[in-house]
Amino acid sequence: MIKLLTPAYRNLELLVVSLWLAASAVHAADDSVVVVGGTGDDCIEDPGCVNRLHPDIPMVVSAEPGQTILFHTRDARDALGASVQQTREPERFSSDFGRVHPITGPVDISGASAGDVLKVTILRIEPGPYAWSTGGSSGFVPDLIDGQSQVIWRLNGDYAETDDIPGVRIPNASFPGIVTTLPGRSEHRRMLEREQALAEVGGKVSLPLTDYADPEALCGPGGAAAEACLRTIPPREHGGNMDIRYLQAGVSVYLPCFVDGCGLAIGDLHYAQGDGEVSGTAIEMSADVWVSTELLKDGPDLSLGPHYEGPSTLLDIPSRRFYAVTGIPVKNEGEVPPDMQYLQSDVTAGLANLSNDINLAARNAVSGIVDYIVNTYGYNRQQAYIIASVAVDLRIAQLVDAPNVGVTAILPLDIFNQN
Repeated sequence: MIKLLTPAYRNLELLVVSLWLAASAVHAADDSVVVVGGTGDDCIEDPGCVNRLHPDIPMVVSAEPGQTILFHTRDARDALGASVQQTREPERFSSDFGRVHPITGPVDISGASAGDVLKVTILRIEPGPYAWSTGGSSGFVPDLIDGQSQVIWRLNGDYAETDDIPGVRIPNASFPGIVTTLPGRSEHRRMLEREQALAEVGGKVSLPLTDYADPEALCGPGGAAAEACLRTIPPREHGGNMDIRYLQAGVSVYLPCFVDGCGLAIGDLHYAQGDGEVSGTAIEMSADVWVSTELLKDGPDLSLGPHYEGPSTLLDIPSRRFYAVTGIPVKNEGEVPPDMQYLQSDVTAGLANLSNDINLAARNAVSGIVDYIVNTYGYNRQQAYIIASVAVDLRIAQLVDAPNVGVTAILPLDIFNQN
């Protein structure tokens, strides 16, 4: 049997423990833990949970800078319940799109003012016992995969495994997909306007939706801001659904405070994910997350998005060996990739090569790695797509060799424990 935890990952565990102890020592004067969320059958019944973003969403609890905060989070579809509520392996399920994503919070950070920067350090993540992934006609290359599938994972401290994709074990690399503050009024207005403009020309956007919206009084049907509560689907300047797999324990995230108190919230926990999350999901779980915060009055410029920092071991793939497929921006003449159709270009279809199109290069790399998994390991395309989503890293090779920028899809081979 392959041993999944490499020396680098064992060293990382020691680093996380050291960070946890250091944080405890520094803040020994106030060692109480602020606990948020985790009650009720779903997000709407949980007073510590919301699934929309708006500057008028009230804070649910307050924490001092430096104080440890424990977030009891829910899975992305609000289907599994909080970790403590999961007593048996779940059946296959469906969930209304309006429930995506439940996030725990928002937390008022005492003394924070609009214009401050909030440094959030992730101290510890404790996964729940079960998780799920989906694949098929969604995600990054929906036209290349037929049908739809769902996988139920069993989790422990070391790896995830599933009867739906036998012979695969995915190492624990838990992180929150969403770390966010609340948007301010001017930022909120700008975000709504630009996303509405994109939708009007056919761009793919998740516009405000009142179904299953929480908080109901503000964002639900008949709510005070029913048509103006932002979905949590895309990341924005305040953070949000960044889905960066490197935001693991030991990492600090720098977020802008657009409102007094910042409004920190966390959710969409992933047990593991490849760079790209190409099927549209990672290994989606509920989890408990411990963080601490620090207020910076003269922090970095975050006008184009959050920053983060942490140990370089998190940049490694969890494997001793890999196989990689490259992609460049070429296609068949007459073809228009689905994500480009809204542009209604008169020239795209007739070209076999697009100039410096990193999206098309990534599409070709994903297609190639899915084919490799199918041909080498005998999985079907649905299974291979999910494997690519939870384990394959998409990395930019170069951006300067016009017209063919390059993307590499890296598959860690130690995840396979087949004979």
